[in-house]
Amino acid sequence: MDFGIVQFTSDRGLRPHELAPLIEEAGFAAYYVPEHSHIPTRRDAAHPRTGDETLPDERYMRTLDPWTSLASAAAVTSRIELSTAVALPVQSDPLTLAKTIATLDHISGGRVNLGVGFGWNLDELADHHVPAGRRRTMLREYLEALRALWTQEEAEYHGEFVEFGPSWAWPKPSRTIGVTVGAAGNEKNFKWIARSADGWITTPGETDIDDSVELLNRVWSDAGREGAPEIVAIDIRPDAERLSRWRDIGVTRVIYGLPDKDADTARAYLTKLAGKLGL
Repeated sequence: MDFGIVQFTSDRGLRPHELAPLIEEAGFAAYYVPEHSHIPTRRDAAHPRTGDETLPDERYMRTLDPWTSLASAAAVTSRIELSTAVALPVQSDPLTLAKTIATLDHISGGRVNLGVGFGWNLDELADHHVPAGRRRTMLREYLEALRALWTQEEAEYHGEFVEFGPSWAWPKPSRTIGVTVGAAGNEKNFKWIARSADGWITTPGETDIDDSVELLNRVWSDAGREGAPEIVAIDIRPDAERLSRWRDIGVTRVIYGLPDKDADTARAYLTKLAGKLGL
């Protein structure tokens, strides 16, 4: 089990190229950023934490582009994994997105992994012409199309939402880009993960995950998947007993947020957190 940092990027926090080196220097394994293209001012979608249309943080409407952010981080780091928690692939053109992520993986020396979500903000998705009731199918097709473009010399895909004929597209990632899904820990989501992804990212505040992990492993095995799924747990603050339990049940990574108003504050927090984690 290793540890990473997720930054809720915004135009009011540290720029990714300023924060990423501090994360690497402190000994963490990964750097995660989120994605929201925009937030419609008039909307009906309930936020998972507030239960209504209100947002718990104004950074939702100020989020930086994830791929530009991770590219800037790639340029000033050499070791940490670069990922998303979470990206919303269905809000982009799949051919363009495949090129963007493959290019990021190329310039970073093969350090990209992909955390994705189905999308809780149905109003945001609607502006991207994503049908709410079909967003899971759409995400599955996008991931299958991305993998085709990343692995096949002449790639093609024919689906309900993605359609292209035999095509050339380089660069190709030097290794498999893993995909984890940020979603509630239930059987429906785990069956989707076992079919179309490589692991699970817990939702914020979800710390009692023993039963969920057991269910995921059972669904994973029943689907005929080999090995074990990746499990990324979002934590608020380190607790030795909880971390030990998570390690025992198969959590592969734990990620923490951080204050990012300035470099000194972030550095002090990362140093203290790394000490508590024994990095």
